[in-house]
Amino acid sequence: MIGRHSGSVGLAFAGPIRIDLVPDTRWIVDESSAGERLDKFLAAANRVGSRSRANDALARGRIFINDHEATAEDAGRRLLVGDRVRFWSDRPGSASRKALRAARPGELAIVYEDDALIVVNKPPGLLAVPLERQEDAASVQDELVLHLRSQGKRRPLVVHRIDRDTSGLVVFAKRPDAQASLKDQFRRREPQRVYLAVVYGHPSPASGSWTDHLVWDQKQLVQKETHPRDPRGQEARSQYRVLERLRGSALIEVRLITGRRNQIRLQARLHGHTLVGEARYTYGPGALRPIEFPRQALHAHRLAFRHPLTGQPLSFEAPLPTDMQGLIRSLR
Repeated sequence: MIGRHSGSVGLAFAGPIRIDLVPDTRWIVDESSAGERLDKFLAAANRVGSRSRANDALARGRIFINDHEATAEDAGRRLLVGDRVRFWSDRPGSASRKALRAARPGELAIVYEDDALIVVNKPPGLLAVPLERQEDAASVQDELVLHLRSQGKRRPLVVHRIDRDTSGLVVFAKRPDAQASLKDQFRRREPQRVYLAVVYGHPSPASGSWTDHLVWDQKQLVQKETHPRDPRGQEARSQYRVLERLRGSALIEVRLITGRRNQIRLQARLHGHTLVGEARYTYGPGALRPIEFPRQALHAHRLAFRHPLTGQPLSFEAPLPTDMQGLIRSLR
């Protein structure tokens, strides 16, 4: 879906690619299945129905064991009594690279496009840009390459990115001058970047700001807190407000002032309110994760900036994806 506009956008988009198996289902391994291979367990007639379908689901990132994503390499894993196995049939962004490349361009959630830029509502589970260490994983940029090729145009140019399991708005440029202008806006912290998140606990006060100093660990590929005098450190600032108090949790809005990698995920943890579904930044007191959710509950909801060529203000909004909507309903 491609549209041109001159103001705010709030659209419903074509759904992600699906495979035709069974609905979202969970099983708990009992004594009769203990020691069974994961692929054989899944292949049972009352589960996904065949070994080939089980392997396909593993390859597409649709299987979770105890809230951790399983891969094709886990097919021979022996299950233990009490293991929780989940099949997420409509996990957004979990189609294989081959399937994604075969998709029609209209299935990519393009919010806005003109001759200078493209704004996309990225589903969770899909990379924003390719990564060397995950060269077989599909990305928004890969799909935009195909989309632009169909128009006889050059490849998309990266402006910023969001995490693989974070959903929401991301912008790409179509011309080098537009890319330079947009990146300059981001360097100057001009764009409005607003996220919605579900966190543990109820932040107090109900609105405020978070300021920390962070350093990126190149070996572990994680963000870490550091001392303000650390020459490697960078200031991280954001503003938050509680939108709704939920059972043991809260829906919050977070506006980035700076834009450090994994910033909201770590700052939420540092200030005592880890994101529901967070798998990386979970250390320290209160790190237990009693609410089941297969990704960090984080969505890039609003993005506003100046058009890189005309200077016209542009503002976009992407509604919460269905998985986060379901999470919130379950916690009310």
